[in-house]
Amino acid sequence: MPSHERPTSPAGTGRTGALRRLPFGVIIVGLLLALIAVSVMGVGLGAVRVDPARTLQVIGERLSGGDPSGPDAFIVWELRVPRVLQAIIVGAALAVAGACVQVLVLNPIADPYVLGLSSGASVGAVLVVTTVGVATAGGLLLPAAAFLGAAAAGAAVAATATSRRSLSAGRLVLSGVAIGQLLGGLVSFLLIRAGDSDATQQVVFWLLGSLAGSQWRLVAVVAPVVTVAIALSVVCASRLDLLSLGDAQAAASGLRPGRARFVVFALTALLTGAAVAVSGTIGFVGLIVPHFARLLVGGLHRRVLPVSALLGSILLLAADLAARAVLAPTELPVGIFSAAIGVPVFILLMRRSRTEAFS
Repeated sequence: MPSHERPTSPAGTGRTGALRRLPFGVIIVGLLLALIAVSVMGVGLGAVRVDPARTLQVIGERLSGGDPSGPDAFIVWELRVPRVLQAIIVGAALAVAGACVQVLVLNPIADPYVLGLSSGASVGAVLVVTTVGVATAGGLLLPAAAFLGAAAAGAAVAATATSRRSLSAGRLVLSGVAIGQLLGGLVSFLLIRAGDSDATQQVVFWLLGSLAGSQWRLVAVVAPVVTVAIALSVVCASRLDLLSLGDAQAAASGLRPGRARFVVFALTALLTGAAVAVSGTIGFVGLIVPHFARLLVGGLHRRVLPVSALLGSILLLAADLAARAVLAPTELPVGIFSAAIGVPVFILLMRRSRTEAFS
């Protein structure tokens, strides 16, 4: 494919992007600075406000091996820094997974949850909460069960959608939706059978998405998984570009679409399972962020994926700030605000865009 050509797809990858005249490195640096600014706000703001200078001082001392004292130091390092890091990880994972799945199923309105992975994670979480109880389900048990549930759902979807040792976009969507509906019914059955109001409340809060259970050991487990999966997704960027052309053109370019789709599906399942396991179901990030990225930098996935990761982190951090601030000290599910922040901006960008991304 000549260097001046750009792939086209239902996801709108044929655009050059609103920031096409800026060097890509400048865009990345700008997004990183924005991410740092929002992260500092996320650590400093809350029911107890911590001055930005003090926030940076505590973080700097801990990173240099010191042990700052005081209640504000505990709040910053033990409570809010892991929460901010988890928001960055989950936002990046969902955004990159969304960009991949939109090409995977050749549908611009697809998100990671169309593959039924979140329903599998929900079954795992509900089984733990209703079996061992709300108090015992803390720590790593709930995320581990949710991840295993997502992995099992992904395996079932892949097995159902496989035909002649390859995955087709149409069968993948149908299998994901069908298995997701089945697992969703199973979640409802388990909750009704449990008859435990505390368990139901915890599960509903988890299903709406929450970062309230953030802790350092969760960050330590999830961060390497998501980092490696995103890196491998960027390595597969050229395959995504070819898949976005459709199976016929991709095959004509020397790619085996069915096998390539297996690889992309595995990465998408890994990213989505890891994100849902530690945060519950946070909607709209995987749907709208890839469109933001394409509007800004065009459709080549070596540019779309890194920008999506940074935008997803920024969006989820902003949503988490809103979730903590609106009814402080009461905390609301972050999934409510990821939709409330993302959708209006998405509609505004869609109306103002002169591209054909949404036609």
